[in-house]
Amino acid sequence: MAQAQTQTIREVRAQAKWVHCSARKARLVLDAIRGRSVPEARTVLAFSTRDVARDIDKVLRSAVANAEANHGFYGDEMIISACFADEGPVLKRWKPRARGRADRMIKGTCHITIRLASLTPPHEIVKPAKPAATSASAPSEAPESTVAGTPAETEASAVEAKPKAPRKAALKPRAKKTDKGEAKPKAARKRKPSSKKTEE
Repeated sequence: MAQAQTQTIREVRAQAKWVHCSARKARLVLDAIRGRSVPEARTVLAFSTRDVARDIDKVLRSAVANAEANHGFYGDEMIISACFADEGPVLKRWKPRARGRADRMIKGTCHITIRLASLTPPHEIVKPAKPAATSASAPSEAPESTVAGTPAETEASAVEAKPKAPRKAALKPRAKKTDKGEAKPKAARKRKPSSKKTEE
């Protein structure tokens, strides 16, 4: 029996968890981009007036980056095959009201998931070649030219090395200027011994 050849569509996904927005509000935006191409979806999200559109745009860009970096697809040639928002944990808060009462506030969160599909085949991802590992047991043989040239290279490097700058000499005490000209610096006075001070 002949087997029917089916076209395999590979999907790439990205997910953002615990987004501070209710799932209902996120679904209103996701319904507008479902089934569209990536450039169209980005345009719709850029002109959307809802705040959650920014979070959805980040998830879409993450999915495109995953497709290009890991699977070799072109982002602009992909379409949004599926997008949905699941309920997340709820933050429970209280709001003070009149006469000492309180109202309960429920702040919902959601998990946004976007799946991209491409009908075109992926291109090959060129990865950098790893250097060959050298065995530790084999002795390393250096060529004669490098061994013979090592002393000359060391001498040349020693000659090229710049000498260190000499240290600056200690600054001399400046003499005070007078009307008659520059005065000479005062000589250090000798201290009189304590015995002479007592005699005086």
